[in-house]
Amino acid sequence: MQDEVHGPAEVLAELEARLDGWTPDLVGTLLFVVDGDRVLLIRKRRGHGEGKINGPGGKVEPGEAPLACAVRETQEEVHVRPHRPQLAAVFRFLDTEDDDWLGYVFVADGCDGTPEVTVEAIPRWYSLDDLPLAEMWEDDRFWLPRVLAGERLEGEFLFRSGRLLGHRLRPLEKHPAAG
Repeated sequence: MQDEVHGPAEVLAELEARLDGWTPDLVGTLLFVVDGDRVLLIRKRRGHGEGKINGPGGKVEPGEAPLACAVRETQEEVHVRPHRPQLAAVFRFLDTEDDDWLGYVFVADGCDGTPEVTVEAIPRWYSLDDLPLAEMWEDDRFWLPRVLAGERLEGEFLFRSGRLLGHRLRPLEKHPAAG
């Protein structure tokens, strides 16, 4: 796959300019538990992305590795322990009017426990063939089905107040251990 680029030229130029010397305001994780032909997603009940559907995840704590964060957040948000989570994507989420995030995305092949509703999340299993993309972040439609199909990706997404303006995606090459 060659670099996939979507957005007007001026948006892509702004994305490139913002990446020069970029450092994230926050580092976060997402973890998608896949079990056969279904994936565990949550409806966020509070915090960043409240009301949207996504994978469990959250902010990396000082001194915590992204993999440890993804497992911890999954256990806290839905009370399951993921099996063998693997790094699937690394994304830079830039917003012209909000915080910039460096995001690590993991995929696990099953879990121990039964997902439970918590103060953070309402979990639900979804068919891999029928993801609720209309209720997720705009960028998810470009990468989530591909990651769940086994692709490893990296890329950048430029937002303005949470609205996607443009993005770049490419295969994830070697990446420093996120664990």
